[in-house]
Amino acid sequence: MFFIYLTYTSTSEEDRTLILQYIHKADPVIILCSVLFGVLSHLSRAYRWKFLLAPLGYKPRLINSILAVLIAYISNLGIPRSGELFRATSISTYEDIPFEKAFGTIVAERLVDLLILLGFVATALILQFDLFWGILQEKNISFSQISVGIGTLILLYFLIKKGLAGNQNPYVLRIKKFISGLIEGILSLKDMPNKGAFIFHTLFIWSMYLAMFYVVKWTVPETAVLGLNAILPAFVIGGLAISATNGGIGIYPFSVALVLAAFNVSNESGLAFGWIMWTSQTMMILIFGGLSFFVLPLVNRQKVSESS
Repeated sequence: MFFIYLTYTSTSEEDRTLILQYIHKADPVIILCSVLFGVLSHLSRAYRWKFLLAPLGYKPRLINSILAVLIAYISNLGIPRSGELFRATSISTYEDIPFEKAFGTIVAERLVDLLILLGFVATALILQFDLFWGILQEKNISFSQISVGIGTLILLYFLIKKGLAGNQNPYVLRIKKFISGLIEGILSLKDMPNKGAFIFHTLFIWSMYLAMFYVVKWTVPETAVLGLNAILPAFVIGGLAISATNGGIGIYPFSVALVLAAFNVSNESGLAFGWIMWTSQTMMILIFGGLSFFVLPLVNRQKVSESS
């Protein structure tokens, strides 16, 4: 709400009118293509999940994996990162997979996705190093501060690990059991029989993410001429905004517009681009994710009736 308010106060009534005109004139075919790329990425993510669960001895139905993934995305719109918990709970409920193991595989794939995202970040930094370094200097963030932050996290990890070792408290034992299952799920990456297929789907997912963002540039005249060197930094910042918040509500268009402004794109065009991209994908999540909450019990009603 704060960033929506900030967007509102940083634009005049004429600016907002222009932004709405851009949105209304956006080619629906291009928007549908962007949505299609988003849907394909979600389907691929659900299919990729089976490669992580297979080494643990579980083979969930594809429809359950798809519905669980869609539920995760709509959950993240409410509470950041809650989707991983809902996803693990959904598959655990209908496929008899222990929650901690299911959650461990989700953490494992998120670690892989993090590496891919870091790859995009590195590529964007290489292409636009002067731009990002200038932003860090404006915020008075030095390399030593970043190093201290990383070092603190590593130290904290080892302190927690040492504190849990040998402790027989019942609550600590439950935590250790959960962590053990979590690690087992993460280590499923090592024992995957189809690593090639997993890597293919990982690259496909992120190619679809980039494609659904890239095609939106043709919905706004001022961004239509931008190349990948300008689109990629905006894509990275937008992805980070979504990861750090509940679906990027408010902050996503604002962040994308800030990056595009560095490439001489007006604030109105940048905000229009961000709102078109965010709204189209969010509507898709709301529709399919909302339906998934109702469809998941229906497709499993026979199993539920048998267990009862």
